Amino acid sequence: MVPFKVYTQRDFDKIEPLQALPEALRFEMKVVSSVLPFRVNQYVIDELIDWNNIPADPMFQLTFPQRGMLEAEHYDTIAKLIADGADKATLNAAVNEVRAALNPHPADQMEMNMPLDDEGNRLDGMQHKYRETVLFFPSQGQTCHAYCTFCFRWAQFVGDKELRIAAAEASTLHDYLKTHTEVTDLLFTGGDPMVMKTKHLAAYLEPLLEPEFDHIQTIRIGTKALTFWPHRFLGADDAGELIELLTRMVRAGKHVAVMAHYNHWKELDTEPARAAIRAIRSTGAQIRAQGPLIAHINDDPDVWAKMWKMQVKLGIIPYYMFVERDTGAKGYFEVPLERAWQIYREAMQQVSGLARTARGPSMSASPGKVEVQGVTEINGEKVFVLRFIQGRNPDWIQRPFFAKYNPDATWLNHLEPAFGEEKFFFEDEYEAIRNERIDAAQA
Repeated sequence: MVPFKVYTQRDFDKIEPLQALPEALRFEMKVVSSVLPFRVNQYVIDELIDWNNIPADPMFQLTFPQRGMLEAEHYDTIAKLIADGADKATLNAAVNEVRAALNPHPADQMEMNMPLDDEGNRLDGMQHKYRETVLFFPSQGQTCHAYCTFCFRWAQFVGDKELRIAAAEASTLHDYLKTHTEVTDLLFTGGDPMVMKTKHLAAYLEPLLEPEFDHIQTIRIGTKALTFWPHRFLGADDAGELIELLTRMVRAGKHVAVMAHYNHWKELDTEPARAAIRAIRSTGAQIRAQGPLIAHINDDPDVWAKMWKMQVKLGIIPYYMFVERDTGAKGYFEVPLERAWQIYREAMQQVSGLARTARGPSMSASPGKVEVQGVTEINGEKVFVLRFIQGRNPDWIQRPFFAKYNPDATWLNHLEPAFGEEKFFFEDEYEAIRNERIDAAQA
């Protein structure tokens, strides 16, 4: 078995390849990782990063902090405190101020997505935004084998309990699902559920095979383990038990989908990664690939085309190209919506129909998943063409709508309705839904 060896901010001096980098660059990493979470492991260091291409290497950008990930003002504040040897309390107070300015929970997920029990109490560790799908955050899965620098759930990993979403009791999930038979899809997310021991994962999954859960057709498991620690499916102590669990779920009639998070074709290009993919596919589970389009890592149509081709060859279904969310280091990673659509379009032109299952570019905004379908001109006005892939109201889904052309827009809230309209068609209803949810949560 290959040992799992992990490094956090305290271990920068123990990461051998970093010692060859300039001291100023290492100091910048220390500053940024005081605000945003950092975690990497030996597999990533040895197998994924090209240390002859630093700092441009996409896998290095994916896992190691860069100065530009903080606004200049925020960076200078924290850097000065560290350089001056500020005490822990002073530094922590400044760090918390910066974090609060980084929109730690985008898309109203704390206010609007948390379900309530019959007595109106919030059910922590769950989200129920769309009718058919429930997200569950098992407490044992609230870390990852390594952290992505752009992670939209970065607030889960900074040690602040008020920013964390997690549930400790499997019964909370099972009781909720029993009474919500409209739910067909259950998504285990985190963090990364694949950091859990198989016996803990089984405690959540196996009861779902009982007849009272027949309405749960699909079990999704969101994970980055196929990139950051493929040995989880190969040589880990309970890897065999994990493969057996997935096989058992499939044979019992559940559609099991491993929602693999990929950002670059390099993640698919190692033998352990490919062996792990084969192991999962042998269970009958599907692997679907998704990830955001992000500057410094994959803002290139050739990268996406190559990645999608490799995924299809390996039996993975391309699923989503997301727009980088408006949280954390978004200023460093975001790409204008027009450029995102151009990259998507140019990548699609290079692949066969089997890779064109990838939808996008999609914004996971508070009203729903909004897809940028293109830029065009209608009656002399240049506009964005948009549609809902998913929505808080199912009636919004697949309805096209139009926004004024804005070459600098990177998120839904940067767009205004086209053709002289005062509001987008969904805004009044969304505002009513939002007020109702927030009032219920505060009651």
